[in-house]
Amino acid sequence: MAESISLAVTGLKCAGCESNVSTQLNNIEGVITVNASTKESKVEVTFDSSKTNSAAISQAISDAGYVVD
Repeated sequence: MAESISLAVTGLKCAGCESNVSTQLNNIEGVITVNASTKESKVEVTFDSSKTNSAAISQAISDAGYVVD
């Protein structure tokens, strides 16, 4: 089943940051869409909850060097 989450993320400063986070998250099995926004300092993710979860998504963002608020 598809779920969507919106996470406030500190450290998104440029298009490269958006790309970095998007690439990291799209490597997770079950992630359907990613929208990272430097303007809003947030990341919106739609994912298949039978394959991944919000904790794994938050961890991937942290592993990429950003802070999930």
